[in-house]
Amino acid sequence: MAKAAMVQREVKRQKLVAKYAAKRAALKEIASNQDLPMEERFKARLKLAKLPRNSSPTRLHNRCQLTGRPKGYYRKLKVSRIALRELASNGQIPGMVKSSW
Repeated sequence: MAKAAMVQREVKRQKLVAKYAAKRAALKEIASNQDLPMEERFKARLKLAKLPRNSSPTRLHNRCQLTGRPKGYYRKLKVSRIALRELASNGQIPGMVKSSW
């Protein structure tokens, strides 16, 4: 089980990303527009740098919905490999059986 503080930190980051998404996208559009003068693009980059670091989507990390584990995450199922194995062993995932040969 992951620390509750780490899970809460991730939730906080998700809220910040959602809050600043539109503003960040607008500033990036201005900064990458080659038709605008260099000074205006530079100002947009400075404003982008002033935004909170945790509002960047690259700082988000996928976590297991059940345990909060950050590693061994299956995107399709939104659980970690350990939680997936536990659910499969308990027969809670239809069609999934433990492999043996």
